[in-house]
Amino acid sequence: MSEKFNQQQYDKTVKEYQPKPSLIGNCLRAFLVGGSICLLGQFLTGLYMDLFNMTEREAGNPTVTTLILLSALLTGFGVYDKIAQFAGAGSAVPVTGFANSITSAALEHKSEGLVLGVATNLFKLAGSVIVFGVVAAYIVGIIRYVFQAIM
Repeated sequence: MSEKFNQQQYDKTVKEYQPKPSLIGNCLRAFLVGGSICLLGQFLTGLYMDLFNMTEREAGNPTVTTLILLSALLTGFGVYDKIAQFAGAGSAVPVTGFANSITSAALEHKSEGLVLGVATNLFKLAGSVIVFGVVAAYIVGIIRYVFQAIM
């Protein structure tokens, strides 16, 4: 009983001294950085459409590839981590955040070798995301097929 009381007292004391996050400031930084990443993506799409006479749909793949490349390079140079520390959730825009997490895992384990270090740890995160994406797409496809058959 005294352990639980001490744990409750400890939790209360920690909560008193824990810094209070600025909700509005965090949201504003996340919005500005996430919006800037999306703005860069939109700029790249327009650039690919103008330079290579692509449709918006065709420009999507090179835009995503460029964002992934930039995110991986910035992670490798240690810049993306500083951006993420400032922006919080705003830097977790799906494509760039995923590229950052995969590149970080690869860099963290590079001392273990190319195959056992980089490759295996690279795909620890990517594998689960890919599996979830494939399973989710399969389920959505079945649901769409059932609704089309009914209608």
